[in-house]
Amino acid sequence: MRRVAVVGVGHSKFGRRDDVNLGELAFESIKPALEDAGLAPEDIPFLVVGNGGFCEETLPAVAIADYAELYNAELLRVEAACATSSAALSMAYNAVASGKVDVAMAVGCEKMTELDTPYIVELIGRAGFFFWEFQHFGLTFPGYYALHATAYLNQYGASEEHLAMVAVKNHKYAATNPYAQFRQEITVEQVLKSPYIAWPLKLFDCCPITDGSATVILAAEEKAKKLTDTPVWIEAIEGCGGSANLSKRESFVGLKAAQVAAEKAFKKAKITPDKIDVANVHDCFTIAELMAMEDIGFCGRGEAYKLVEEGQTYIGGKIPINVDGGLKAKGHPIGATGTSMIYSLTKQLRGEYIKSNQAPIKHGYALAHNVGGTGHYAYITILSRK
Repeated sequence: MRRVAVVGVGHSKFGRRDDVNLGELAFESIKPALEDAGLAPEDIPFLVVGNGGFCEETLPAVAIADYAELYNAELLRVEAACATSSAALSMAYNAVASGKVDVAMAVGCEKMTELDTPYIVELIGRAGFFFWEFQHFGLTFPGYYALHATAYLNQYGASEEHLAMVAVKNHKYAATNPYAQFRQEITVEQVLKSPYIAWPLKLFDCCPITDGSATVILAAEEKAKKLTDTPVWIEAIEGCGGSANLSKRESFVGLKAAQVAAEKAFKKAKITPDKIDVANVHDCFTIAELMAMEDIGFCGRGEAYKLVEEGQTYIGGKIPINVDGGLKAKGHPIGATGTSMIYSLTKQLRGEYIKSNQAPIKHGYALAHNVGGTGHYAYITILSRK
């Protein structure tokens, strides 16, 4: 297997994007990614589109490739719930690492607002065990994570204030991110006063419905060194699946799939969690960020909320997390979230990120944690400038 580097990244504005269609939205990230890599559309031989189906296009990959004039590319579309574009990145990585192609592009794109909110709530609610959990008990996605939140708070003594602190931190960094959906800071008091969606999760504990795109271009080592002076290497991209039936799970204070994926990724990269300088984790709800920190190994079980309370997840702390605003405030366009994380982390490792949001890079490693469903899919990607 060949070494593979990120050589180009691009990002669209996240939010409600009624001003563009799917192809136009995707092109907002494809164009800057091509420019970043110094490539033209005809230079892309392999294209993987991550799209979860939240749009009117039956063949979204075709619409995106056509608008961007990527006519030389072998084309496919993948889906892995909220981890969709991490799955796309994994496919593109494998194509390059195996020697099939020297360059590949992964595009994550979603226009969720083309569907009405009740229908979106239903679709996401079906993302577990449909017959048992959705049809019989009516679980929504906030309801799933509320089960995790009640278990975590009860087992470890954390409070709703600790969940609120996660939201406050992520909104702080989204406020200075020009691509973010919610660009305003909030307070703990505002979070605690917001209405409950699924106890103990409130409105400000939940990520929004979002439109957006993010693109990553990969190249084999020899090609990468010709294209850029700042290649960002993929040291590991590992995934794992989990049971669709929550009743089969041993614990609700973590996601087993994410734990296994993290263990495999650190083994592949031959590093330990303390070498990670900055991370993006899947904070679809505030409780998810706490569980992610422990699943990855940034701290022990029941310790994440203490790090949050101490401010250790801010820039300057032990492990800066979601300093682009995360899913919570940057937005969560399901098909684009994974590649959006890679965009932010690539810019971080290059030292090119938003000045106020740039984390200190000491060891040269960054990590993306992307979960689909409630641990039905999980991907861990480790990047480096080594």
